[in-house]
Amino acid sequence: MTEFWLISAPGEKTCQQTWDKMMAATTRTNNLSTNHKFNIPDLKVGTLDVLVGLSDELAKLDSFVESVVKKVAQYMADVLEDSRDKVQENLLANGVDLVTYITRFQWDMAKYPIKQSLKNISEIISKQVTQIDNDLKTRASAYNNLKGNLQNLERKNATGYPDWQKTYETLAEMVVPRSSNLLFEDNDSGLFSVTLFRKAIDDFKHKARENKFTVRDFQYNEEEMKADKEEMTRLSTDKKKQFGPLVRWLKVNFSEAFIAWIHIKALRVFVESVLRYGLPVNFQAMLLQPNKKTLKKLREVLNDLYKHLDSSAAAIIDVSNPLYLLQAHSIKKYC
Repeated sequence: MTEFWLISAPGEKTCQQTWDKMMAATTRTNNLSTNHKFNIPDLKVGTLDVLVGLSDELAKLDSFVESVVKKVAQYMADVLEDSRDKVQENLLANGVDLVTYITRFQWDMAKYPIKQSLKNISEIISKQVTQIDNDLKTRASAYNNLKGNLQNLERKNATGYPDWQKTYETLAEMVVPRSSNLLFEDNDSGLFSVTLFRKAIDDFKHKARENKFTVRDFQYNEEEMKADKEEMTRLSTDKKKQFGPLVRWLKVNFSEAFIAWIHIKALRVFVESVLRYGLPVNFQAMLLQPNKKTLKKLREVLNDLYKHLDSSAAAIIDVSNPLYLLQAHSIKKYC
């Protein structure tokens, strides 16, 4: 899993000076992180009251959108089943891998017009991702029902309990070879059929009980067996028909949800930076990819670099708290 920290710091005389200061402290001498400028456009500031309320709303929206990103990614893995190794190549944002999208982030003016108020932009994103979440529930429910029905029929018509398979043909004479099939199973046991001559039934039951198998009489119903096979064929065909469109929908909407999530991160950095650093807007947003071996050192360096901004800044940055002084947002790559 790849982790990024999205932070902002107040501009010096120029934002470039802020960037240069960060680069000097974290990369040029000690290789603590790989850094990228995170471009946020000139958004409408609005009133202080609106910004304060929006800060809380965006925190909640951030968590919700991230949860949808996770759900879509996880369901992609579930749907691909035996092809889970191909999940990564299907989890893209705007046609590129997630690291590339984050490190080269550009605000999508068409989807989220910056002439709109911050409140309106957040509502656009909320409505969009809520629709994705609702559609996912509907599509997943339909596909899971189909998949579950097919699996139940496959279990009913397949063998697979080693002890039984090794034993049943030798429990008595006149057992028809390879005649056993799994008809039903639950969490505790499985129900198998077996075919044998009538005169061997009593002996078979006795030997089965000795081997801790429970025997019941079974009436063969050819029409029922035929109906099961036909139903299994139909379900299998339906599953194949739904698989392609479902994977395409998941690819498209993972991209949409992930893009929306990063825009929410950008909104949060903007709002929190204005609230903390004041007007006129003057801050530099930066994306840091920490070196895993020097996480503690990076926190210490950032703390030393910016602790003068606030009397309460003595604490080391906690990236699990995205509302820290430096607007540190933890972004993890989902795969």
